[in-house]
Amino acid sequence: VCGLPVSLHNSCHSPSTSEKPKPDMELSTNRVRELFINCSKIPLLLLLLFFFVCSLDTLSSAFQLAGGKVAGDIFKDNAVLSNPVAGLVVGILVTVLVQSSSTSTSIIVSLVSSGLLEVRSAVPIIMGTNIGTSVTNTIVAMMQAGERNDFKRAFAGATIHDCFNWLSVLVLLPMEVATGLMTHLAHIVVTSFNIQTGEDAPELLKVITEPVTKLIIQLDRQVITGIAMGDERMRNRSLVKKWCHTGLVTVQTLNTINVSTLSSLSSLSLPDPLPHHITVNIQKCRHLFADAHLSDLTVGLILLAGSLALLCTCLVLLVKLLNSLLQGQVAKVIQKVINTDLPYPFGWLAGYLAMFVGAGMTFVVQSSSVFTSALTPLIGIGVISLERAYPLTLGSNIGTTTTALLAALASPGDKLAAAIQIALCHFFFNILGILLWYPIPVTRVPIRMARALGERTAKYRWFAVLYLLVCFLLLPSLVLGLSLAGWRVMVGVGAPFVGVTVFIALVNLMQAHSPGHLPARLQSWDFLPRWMRSLKPLDRVITKATGCCSTGQASGDDQAAPINAVTTHVDPKIASAERKADLAYDHPVFEFLDETKSGVPVFKLKGLERCNSTPL
Repeated sequence: VCGLPVSLHNSCHSPSTSEKPKPDMELSTNRVRELFINCSKIPLLLLLLFFFVCSLDTLSSAFQLAGGKVAGDIFKDNAVLSNPVAGLVVGILVTVLVQSSSTSTSIIVSLVSSGLLEVRSAVPIIMGTNIGTSVTNTIVAMMQAGERNDFKRAFAGATIHDCFNWLSVLVLLPMEVATGLMTHLAHIVVTSFNIQTGEDAPELLKVITEPVTKLIIQLDRQVITGIAMGDERMRNRSLVKKWCHTGLVTVQTLNTINVSTLSSLSSLSLPDPLPHHITVNIQKCRHLFADAHLSDLTVGLILLAGSLALLCTCLVLLVKLLNSLLQGQVAKVIQKVINTDLPYPFGWLAGYLAMFVGAGMTFVVQSSSVFTSALTPLIGIGVISLERAYPLTLGSNIGTTTTALLAALASPGDKLAAAIQIALCHFFFNILGILLWYPIPVTRVPIRMARALGERTAKYRWFAVLYLLVCFLLLPSLVLGLSLAGWRVMVGVGAPFVGVTVFIALVNLMQAHSPGHLPARLQSWDFLPRWMRSLKPLDRVITKATGCCSTGQASGDDQAAPINAVTTHVDPKIASAERKADLAYDHPVFEFLDETKSGVPVFKLKGLERCNSTPL
């Protein structure tokens, strides 16, 4: 080719061939380095997940220290618990206070087995614990408030559990009060099978986390149950466990007991004459607060601050680490595998398969709060869609009832029937809720409700705090106060409130689908004062008062946007493609997501054509 002999031709080309492998070598070196860095992130991810679960466990202990005795006092009034509405809000408040549905359920089992509470009266409390346990992942979602789109998806994914529980209670609580359906079903199952006492559920996750959490705090949970049972001796007893091992000793062996045990024995009021056997403390607990002379409230507040700080830190690092790992092709593959339906005609089975996965994972980690809280960041960064998170959450509800059922099998003989009956009521509640709100796509109302809450929260960050306070504290406390005043007061106040709520919901529905059937004045809410139909006035007040939680210029005054705006009606397909491209600019995982609605006018602000901003 060069007009030279072959040898000279090879020699003249040898420098170029020797230089070519250098870029390839550099590329392979970079790939090896990138692979090594990504592989080293996986142990760090597992470590952060471990501390995340430990912080959730410590957070539960902190809430029990701060409000455990109050929760016991709430359960103490059995006359109030006989009212189903009061029982429901008691279940919510107690589970929010102790941050543990298993603790609430164990108290209920003790009350039922001792004859202080009937099973039918305990069913509304079980429904309340189902609602109260979902507050944990809502708190976790608030840790992602820094990025607006992530916060919108994370809050929607967290509140989908709340929406399902509230809607199920609205339908199943009146049905249970009228017919006692779940109580009868559980009674039939218990009486039909010869159920024997078995082993406790395998606590696989606690085997890993307990060595760390036991070094921080250990609680004597019998105190809360004792107060609920009316044992006044427990009121002056600390929830912080001081002694981990106790034993029976004879009077003859008192001389051989060590000094620490004798000091603890001297504080006891021993009967005269002495019995043959005395219960004494043998070994002290080894945790941070074993020798601390602090009140339960002080220890609870210290643990609350520390666990929230650790929870927030772990969650922020987890989100950043997941974002760095789930990029490009990896994100596309994972998102496609998780969110894609099965091939036709088995597409409808994908949701039920996700339910089995959620139930199995919850059974492994022994906590629905841990599973749904770990799911929330993945929903926030867009790896798991809201439609796929819904069946996973429903499966988690089933998983936590199966672990409760196995735990009930480990109850002693006198408590076995009551424990199993309550666990079965919990199981039937979730099964009936799934039959109501999942099989038919039209009935999947919790998805639409959660998405609306996420959009509202992304616009007004403070709405998340308001939602938590109203749904889990203020509204249950108000209903509990009205129920204490009697049925007449509760019906007198509640009936008008329910009537107005139903009327507003119907008018909103007709405004969206058939406004022509409404009177001209009701075709929109513009005739009302602005503070009654918009959150803007409240947003201004809160923003001025706090100096934070601002919605930003992009979501300014409702009437300010059209002033310098050009309104264009674009093709929905083009708008969808543009929106996906804009979202994928910063978040590659959104390449397959479509969050736009067809037929919605798009506003493009003048002067922002060169910015990577999403059209309003």
